[in-house]
Amino acid sequence: MKILGIGNAIVDVICKVEENFITQNNLIKSTMKLVDETEFKKLLSKLKIEKTISGGSVANSIVGLAQLGNKVGFIGKISDDNLGHKYEEGLKKEKVQFFYSKKKEEVPTGTCLILITPDTERTMVTFLGTAGKINANDIDTNAVKKSEILFLEGYLWDEGEPKKAFEKGINNSNKVAMSLSDLFCVERHKPHFLNLVQNSLDIIFANEQEIMSLIDAKNFDDVINFAKETKKLLVITRGEKGAVAINTNEIVECSAIKNLKVKDLTGAGDLFAGGFLHGQINNKSISESLEKGTEMSSKIIQIIGARLNN
Repeated sequence: MKILGIGNAIVDVICKVEENFITQNNLIKSTMKLVDETEFKKLLSKLKIEKTISGGSVANSIVGLAQLGNKVGFIGKISDDNLGHKYEEGLKKEKVQFFYSKKKEEVPTGTCLILITPDTERTMVTFLGTAGKINANDIDTNAVKKSEILFLEGYLWDEGEPKKAFEKGINNSNKVAMSLSDLFCVERHKPHFLNLVQNSLDIIFANEQEIMSLIDAKNFDDVINFAKETKKLLVITRGEKGAVAINTNEIVECSAIKNLKVKDLTGAGDLFAGGFLHGQINNKSISESLEKGTEMSSKIIQIIGARLNN
């Protein structure tokens, strides 16, 4: 198997909202907030649903990789309920091998409200449900060992059982890539993420805001110097400035694709990572990998949701 992803198995509920909905509900635009089931249902009751689709950051990347013809798998915790069935079917339809046997859990399958404002930015409200209960026993060691790259998401990392699941995956892997996921995650787990970047990971995906927060950078030169010192492959998306990959002393840039009809930024980073990893496992150069990531990202932001229609 080329790539195995481990991440939050979450069903995305996509809704369009006005700017004032974000402020009125004490949300911070363009970030992710974790809530309990009661708060989630309260918010959902105020909204009109546009679309419901299987999601989760790494799962979105893995589906993108499958659509490009790669043999891939995914591990994520779901419950044996309606949303869990829907989630599993979504992966099977895309020919992703799902290494998890669902059973009836105490809490339901996780759900994420994706709130799209008129400027196409997305703000997320997540009830993790059983996805956040992942533990070391849920990790299929053989699947990890047989994959060329293990791909993890920052959203999944948390103290306790999820951390043990993370560590089991890393300890049995051949090569590890991880997305920092979100500014909220970086600021919540900064020392842990920094330790992972410096000591456990081979490829790191981040946007400019996330990486600058992680290392308390004053400017982008600080990021370049950090990447050179860590000797890891650091891949950074910079919005309209495009993307850059830093691999020790090699710095490769890729321009953003202009004049796109942007509808929804959900999944932009996920599909970028999928495209980049596609290049890497198919022996493409860093420049070609960046171009594939940019191409995939530009396609997804022109539709609603984080999955490309095959």
